[in-house]
Amino acid sequence: MKIRHVGKLRRAGLAAVLAAALTVSLTACSSDDGAQPPTKVAAESPSDKKNEDKGEGGGADSGRDGGGTTLPDTSKVLATLKGSEQGIAMVIYSAVRDDGGFLTVSGEIKNDSGKRYTTQVSWSGDERAVARTGRSFAAMTLVDSKEKKRYYVLRDTENRPLTTTGLPLGINAGESLPFFAQFPAPPATTTKVDLQFPGFPNASLEIS
Repeated sequence: MKIRHVGKLRRAGLAAVLAAALTVSLTACSSDDGAQPPTKVAAESPSDKKNEDKGEGGGADSGRDGGGTTLPDTSKVLATLKGSEQGIAMVIYSAVRDDGGFLTVSGEIKNDSGKRYTTQVSWSGDERAVARTGRSFAAMTLVDSKEKKRYYVLRDTENRPLTTTGLPLGINAGESLPFFAQFPAPPATTTKVDLQFPGFPNASLEIS
């Protein structure tokens, strides 16, 4: 009788442990069904995605941290803008409309002046929110004359501009500074936009 009683107690104890474990498991499952805080995902430019696919491992962060080391496609020139200082030019290679509703402009600043050229603080724009990213091309804008709208460089979820940032203080003679800048895409009926950037004349760009 005593041995049989102990066996019953052991079986009862085991059942209690299993019940408790099942309760904890069900509680954990039910908590997973609850609302979870959203995860911030930084916006990524299509040009950066292409670079990742090519194994360059850059992405938007490459442009920000590398001072514009991502090289644009130079097979076609849309516009060449002479800067306010002799020998300085902005060459625009592409203005591409992407499926995600973005327009990415890429090009480079060339220094053929024969001396070191100082990158301008005005290129970063006047917004304090993007000042923490350092020197950038955040001041670049596009104007859709047809729709009478102005487009500014996009921001990611942390308010960083989707453009080349972390620019060097200067560009040495004979060298260039590649860049990209991403904007909301104008309506499909718009085929041309005007690019505006401090220190350079306006330029009409054909959207591809």
